[in-house]
Amino acid sequence: MRRPWLAHYDYWVPPSVTYPERPLWEILDAAYVDVPDRAATVFLGATLTYRDIKVRSDWFADALAGLGIGKGDRVGIMLPNCPQYLVASFAVLRRGAIVVNLNPTYTAPELLTLFVDSGIRAIVTLDVLAPVVQAVQAQTAIEQVIVTSLAEYSAAATAPPRLDGCLTFADLVTGQGLAPVTRVPIEADDVAVLQYTGGTTGTPKGAMLTHRNIFANVVQTEVYTNRTRTRGESRYLLVIPFFHIFGFTVGMMKGAWVGATQLLFPTFDVDAVLEAIRDHVPTYFPAVPTIWAALLARPDAAHYGLDRIRLCTSGAAPLPQASIDQFERTFGRSLFQGFGLSEASPVTHSTPLLGVRKPGTVGLPMPDTDIKVVDVETGTHDLPAGEAGELCICGPQVMTGYWNQPEETARALRTHADGRRWLHTGDIATIDDDGYTRIVQRKKDLIIVDGFNVYPSEVESVLQQHPDVRMAAALGMPDRYHGEVVRACVVLHNGATLTADALRAYCRSALAPYKVPRTVEIRGSLPLSAVGKVLYRALREERPTSGTEGT
Repeated sequence: MRRPWLAHYDYWVPPSVTYPERPLWEILDAAYVDVPDRAATVFLGATLTYRDIKVRSDWFADALAGLGIGKGDRVGIMLPNCPQYLVASFAVLRRGAIVVNLNPTYTAPELLTLFVDSGIRAIVTLDVLAPVVQAVQAQTAIEQVIVTSLAEYSAAATAPPRLDGCLTFADLVTGQGLAPVTRVPIEADDVAVLQYTGGTTGTPKGAMLTHRNIFANVVQTEVYTNRTRTRGESRYLLVIPFFHIFGFTVGMMKGAWVGATQLLFPTFDVDAVLEAIRDHVPTYFPAVPTIWAALLARPDAAHYGLDRIRLCTSGAAPLPQASIDQFERTFGRSLFQGFGLSEASPVTHSTPLLGVRKPGTVGLPMPDTDIKVVDVETGTHDLPAGEAGELCICGPQVMTGYWNQPEETARALRTHADGRRWLHTGDIATIDDDGYTRIVQRKKDLIIVDGFNVYPSEVESVLQQHPDVRMAAALGMPDRYHGEVVRACVVLHNGATLTADALRAYCRSALAPYKVPRTVEIRGSLPLSAVGKVLYRALREERPTSGTEGT
């Protein structure tokens, strides 16, 4: 097939790469061999070297073996960014087990769905989150809850937490003498990570990402953005969470691959981030639009040295061109945009660093990544340049399918006339004559808040469980800071006097904070089709009613 984008690659980007056929744990081993005394993490005033991470990870892998965790078992990691995430991830992968990334802001009902679907046998989490896990543990296959705390790995280095019914992380990452060597046969096509994504239906689906998929994406993104690579010279500022595949691959894994010092933040605090930029001068800062908006809102941000960061990239959600222009006027540096999805490990596109930049596009596909658009109706006809259709992607970073969901897998991964399997993204896009891709419309009805997917059906289900609610519809509403926020339109039963604030409070008990409707409209009716379906298009075209409540 034609690949016009190759002519627009930066001069150092190869059209094709030979990818490692090795397990992901070797990323940590390579850093340990090359730069053992390099600072691997800087976290809450404390520093760990790659030797420290490697030794702790080896002991933890041995402890997992003692707990009966073996090849193919699923282990949940429910942590914010912290050194323990690296230790646990590489240990799980070394055992041939599968990392299940879990959002620590999820409520017990949300987690229960993922626990049951993935069948995790153990979970690593914070002591403050253990009660949420234990509340549903009896309904799951979870045998061991392993707890740690953020303070444990801070400069204060407080004593590890000890909770009834839980194992202590600190006890499992230390031992006498040399750390044991764990050898489990692992193939490149073995599943390494289950990354949950709801898709357009709102039903959680675990994208099965193999060692080959993620290793390939690490290499693709590295060769695309760097003229040369010497281990130990980079400093990554990582606010994007590791439980999101963007942070897991482009932050944690790629950071370890280049032996970078990873400046870790468990939550986003604009003052702390600016101070880290001033004190550590990061070379790479991947983030989401919310973070860029917060930095741009700070009138003194230009005094902290953002102009010295070699590469700033935005991903996980659309970034308005006005924000890019403001960033570049304020800091005098380019801000690049990428595109991807969980099913592709995640990166598929990025703006070239020195090549032509076309406003409104997400740039060019990664090396060895083919793209095209097909007709929306059947998905079988390739469309010419400039015509809008469903974006399809084929490359080494594309998942093998959805965990235990063959029908959803068949819908997403389809064999085309060229004999190759293509990922049907559900995104409507155009590709111009040079191969630059413009996303016209995201997956139908999907809402993206701070880079995280929110599925209307999930929000609606919670709303409709309230006894006073007769009908509910959830949709996205543009927001300058968050990109989008959730807008709910609700019809009450006759005689009900429920307020919008009370309904939002009800949602907080069952939904993660970013999924809770920012705005709730109490209405007399919803626009319906002839067969009784809510006309979301009509709601989107409306302005929120004057009776809107919520903050």
